[in-house]
Amino acid sequence: MSWAERYRIAAVVPCHNEEAAVATVVADLRAAVPGMDVYVYDNRSTDRTVERALEAGAIVCSEPHKGKGNVVRRAFADIDADIYLLIDGDDTYDAAAAPAMIERLVTENLDQVVGVRRGSAYRSGHEFGNRLLNRIVCAIFGDTMGDMLSGYRVFSRRFVKSFPAVSREFEIETELTVHSLALRIPSATVDVGFTDRAEGSESKLRTYRDGWKILNVILMLTRHERPIYFFGLVSSLLTLVSIALATPVLVEYVQTGLVPRIPSLIVASFLVMMASLLLLAGVVIDGTRKSRHEVSRLSYLRHPAVRGTYVQDPSYFTDEARPLAVVPAPRSG
Repeated sequence: MSWAERYRIAAVVPCHNEEAAVATVVADLRAAVPGMDVYVYDNRSTDRTVERALEAGAIVCSEPHKGKGNVVRRAFADIDADIYLLIDGDDTYDAAAAPAMIERLVTENLDQVVGVRRGSAYRSGHEFGNRLLNRIVCAIFGDTMGDMLSGYRVFSRRFVKSFPAVSREFEIETELTVHSLALRIPSATVDVGFTDRAEGSESKLRTYRDGWKILNVILMLTRHERPIYFFGLVSSLLTLVSIALATPVLVEYVQTGLVPRIPSLIVASFLVMMASLLLLAGVVIDGTRKSRHEVSRLSYLRHPAVRGTYVQDPSYFTDEARPLAVVPAPRSG
């Protein structure tokens, strides 16, 4: 019995001018997971992406607002399924890894499985940017899910229906990663093949422009999810500058009893006040963050887990090679 016979599985394939590759992606997904519904979301394509997807047997939907984040937000709202698979329509990810990712999600009762890219298809600028952004997120949030910018993921229904997607473009992967880490959603990783684009297909990712947007999203999410860290860091920098300005003035006052550099003392005092206000703002926003996380967690818990709800018999997932009792505990972000 295939996974698609046990669950309603939907593959979401965002596409913008992918006529050279979309048919291959659809065919490979349908071969990898027979019975899975494949939704191709056309995002203002000007070529024959729609025709190629229809010919391959996909369900074609349209998202008029340009940007991958807009597509994912629309698809997560529109599609009703038990398991969701997200993959790019450029044929760079190995669709044959889908069954292993779905099996990992179900047998370990997870809510997200990230396909970590393995291969030599990175452009030099993209590889450097990916490593840099991963290190930044790891330093701030403690983890990166192996590959925070991976566009190949499998989700449970309760993840999808409780994910407040706000990103518009390629920042969506960063938002997915940080959301998982912030709420400590059970997740795991699976290595997947990553190859060059099909001939005639052009990357929509712009190294510097989109890298800057992703960095801005990381900073924004840090401000929202780690406010004490964010505002505390800025407060510390302002405090150090104020100390550097005030120290010579105080030393001269101790030695001579005079304060000849009044402007420096005023600026130092102002910076200390700003540092104190920023630290206080971080404490207040952290309280708001905690309340927001509690609401998000309750929304997340309203939806059932993949395993043990749709199928009531635990033995359904066991076999001689992999008994249920030895399934490793899910990793929380």
